[in-house]
Amino acid sequence: MTTRRGFLAGLAAAASFPRPTWADAGSPAYLAAAQVPDGSYRLFGLTAAGERLFDLPLPDRGHAAAAHPTRPEAVAFARRPGTFALVIDCATGTEKARLESPEGRHFYGHGAFSSDGHTLFTPENDYEAGQGVIGVWDTRADYTRIDEFPSGGVGPHDARLMPDHETLVVANGGIDTHPDSGRTKLNIPLMEPNLTYVTLDGRILEQVELDRALHKNSIRHLAVSPDGQVAFAMQWQGDVADNPPLVGLHRRGEAARLLIAPDEAHRRMEGYAGSVALSGGVVAITSPRGGLAQRFDAETGAFLGQHASADVCGVSAAGTGFALTTGTGLVEGIDADRTAWQARHDCRWDNHLVAI
Repeated sequence: MTTRRGFLAGLAAAASFPRPTWADAGSPAYLAAAQVPDGSYRLFGLTAAGERLFDLPLPDRGHAAAAHPTRPEAVAFARRPGTFALVIDCATGTEKARLESPEGRHFYGHGAFSSDGHTLFTPENDYEAGQGVIGVWDTRADYTRIDEFPSGGVGPHDARLMPDHETLVVANGGIDTHPDSGRTKLNIPLMEPNLTYVTLDGRILEQVELDRALHKNSIRHLAVSPDGQVAFAMQWQGDVADNPPLVGLHRRGEAARLLIAPDEAHRRMEGYAGSVALSGGVVAITSPRGGLAQRFDAETGAFLGQHASADVCGVSAAGTGFALTTGTGLVEGIDADRTAWQARHDCRWDNHLVAI
C-alpha cells in the first residue's frame, strides 16, 4: 500500500526528473516542411546556418508547423484544406498525437500555442457555415479538443499569439472554400478580409478591415514584433495588373498602414506575398512567383531593397537580417541585400520557415 510519505516522495522525484527541451533535439533554430526526391514529405529541423539537424516523415504535404514553447515538440499541419495535423517529438522522431479536424472543418496549415504551451489554437474553416473558427486543444491531455470560437471572419489562414500572452491576432483571409471544390475560391466578389484580435477564450477585441477597393486583397500570413506591431502579407485575388500593396503594418488602436515598393520592383511580385517576417525594425515579404524578397522599414514604411532568389517563399528573422527558403532547396541568410550564408539541400522547401 502506498503511504502518504511515499506518494509525496514520488511527486518530488517526478518534479526533479529533467524535462525534455529543444536542446534534446539539437537546439534547432527553424522548422520547415519539404518534399524530398522520392516524392515523400518530411519535417526538417535546421540550425541557424540552415544545416539539417533532423528530418522526420509526414504522411502528406505539409505547410507550416507550430513549435511548442518549451518541449521539443512540433505540430505539423497539412496544406489547406487538410484535415490532419501531427504532433511530433522532435527529439525521438516519434508521433505523439494526431489531430483530426471535426466533421465539417478543415485546417489552414497554421497554429499557435499559448505562452505556457498548455493550449494549441488552430485556424479552421466551418465550411458548411462559410465561417472561420479557432479550435482549442489541450496539450496536457494528448491534444484533446476542448473548445472552439469564431475567428471573426471567413478563411482564417494564420493566427499568432500577441506579446501580452492573452490575445490572438487572426488573419481572416476572406476567401470561402469547400472540400467538395478543392482549393477553388468560391466568393471572390464578396470577399471581406480582416485582422481580428481575440482573447484566448474567444472575445473579439478589435477588427481591422481594408478599404473596399482592396477587398480582394486576402490577408494571409502574420508576424508579430515583441512590442506588439503586427505585419501582414496579402495575396491579390483580382487582376494582377491592378498592383495593390502586398504588406501592411498594424498596432492596436491605430489604422493599418500599407507599404509598397517602387513600381517596377512591386510589379515583379506578381500580386503575391507568400510569407512575412519582422526583424530589428524591418519587415520582409517574399514572392515565389516573382523570385524576390523585399524589405521595408517597419516604422517609416520606406522601401529598403530586395533580394532575388528563385522560388523564394519561406522567411524568418535571423539575427539582424532574415533567413529564406526556396523551392530549389536553398536556405540562405541575408543581411540588408547581401547574402550572408547559404546551405543547399536535396529537397523542395514548402511555403514557410518557422522560428523556434
